[in-house]
Amino acid sequence: MTIAAMALAICAANAQPGGMGGFGQRPQIDVTFNPYVEAPAGFDVERPGIDRGTLELVEYKSEFVGTVRKATVYLPPKYDASKKYPVLYLLHGIGGDEREWLQGVPNIIMDNLYADGKAAEMIIVMPNGRAQENDRAEGNVYATAPAFAAFEHDLLGDLIPFIEGKYNVYTDKMHRAIAGLSMGGGQSLNFGLGHMDVFAYVGGFSSAPNTNTPEVLIPDVEKTKAENKLLWMVCGSKDGLMYNSSRLKAFCDEHGVPCTLIEYPDGEHNFVVWKYGLFNFAQLIFK
Repeated sequence: MTIAAMALAICAANAQPGGMGGFGQRPQIDVTFNPYVEAPAGFDVERPGIDRGTLELVEYKSEFVGTVRKATVYLPPKYDASKKYPVLYLLHGIGGDEREWLQGVPNIIMDNLYADGKAAEMIIVMPNGRAQENDRAEGNVYATAPAFAAFEHDLLGDLIPFIEGKYNVYTDKMHRAIAGLSMGGGQSLNFGLGHMDVFAYVGGFSSAPNTNTPEVLIPDVEKTKAENKLLWMVCGSKDGLMYNSSRLKAFCDEHGVPCTLIEYPDGEHNFVVWKYGLFNFAQLIFK
């Protein structure tokens, strides 16, 4: 999908700002979902007596946009600057910015996973996925859809090099993952599958209509089978955006491409589903 076509599709959908969905519903494609396993009680609740990671706001020069841009970074407990870490790039929705994921308490979810020994240590980068000079979520956020597509250039050309210069991180695809919610889910599928030399692990949580068609996402089935290490998705059963995920799942099943799609029972377009997505995705990467 071209930038112009994506902008028209998003704006025509007449969605509501933020993470509330409303992009317009399309019929769900009939697929076989992967089993839903409920997350344990308290997985997203701050737990006393455990080591905690830290959150920091960083700024980087974007040559692509021509401005200084911001990203929120999570460093795991007992972060050691002399040790190398893999990186998860975690993207927000169309009504959000570099702070939106904080509503989903990723630091608490990850701290709890580490306390239970269930996730590999990693740095999580939560950038602003709106690559334009005024990147604030204000006014008609749907008119900024082209800036979400353009973020591909800022991500690859400016943000990743900045992170790799500031932190002691691995710089190969096997230590790089990308995932996101809603509009960020579409970005993650588009950029992750479009650059399998950069990202080995790809996740989409309630991915929005900016998601490319399966034929565009996976033009070479055998290449995707060989190079992608994880393609993982979740969407709520009551979310009208299920079409985007189920369409890709159906294509993958037809062509034998490993792909997970979990239907969250009675789930809507909100952080209940997205926190569940992060909780599960984080346990599967960098292992």
